[in-house]
Amino acid sequence: MGMMDDIERVLISEEELHNKVAELGAAISKDYEGKNLLMVSVLKGSVIFMADLMRAVTVPCEIDFMSVSSYGSGVKTSGVVKIIKDLDLNLEGKDLLIVEDILDSGKTLAYITSILQARNPSSIRICTLLDKPERREADVVASYSGFPVPNEFVVGYGLDYAQKYRNLPYIGVLKPEVYTK
Repeated sequence: MGMMDDIERVLISEEELHNKVAELGAAISKDYEGKNLLMVSVLKGSVIFMADLMRAVTVPCEIDFMSVSSYGSGVKTSGVVKIIKDLDLNLEGKDLLIVEDILDSGKTLAYITSILQARNPSSIRICTLLDKPERREADVVASYSGFPVPNEFVVGYGLDYAQKYRNLPYIGVLKPEVYTK
């Protein structure tokens, strides 16, 4: 039984991901020309997207990483967020771009944004690869968004279920029997 056997169908192919990342990188490069871009990856899910996206950005930028926990072990967001790894850099005068794998309820991102806003960056915007707008519970809007996705359990390209499937090169829909066991 390989990982692939747990995937119901491929939602977004490797090629579609590649093309979208190039498109997002071009838009970000244009918008941040002459600015003080700091790309912030929210670990662990966005790490693959971040690595590809930063290579598609053609303006000078810094990167930093933040790790927060909002799930416990379940599949539902608790809304309780704790910072496990904070940013290393001073944000004063930086143009922050928070890079996320998926924008779901938005609760975690709303919380992160409010914390970072207090550190006086010049601006904060969000770039998300995937967006589940019908799941939104907080008032969070991404300036850059890759693909709207249906309210299904998606994995791959950094997204996990129980820390597995992150290394799939595409975004797939997990078979319900995998996570309802």
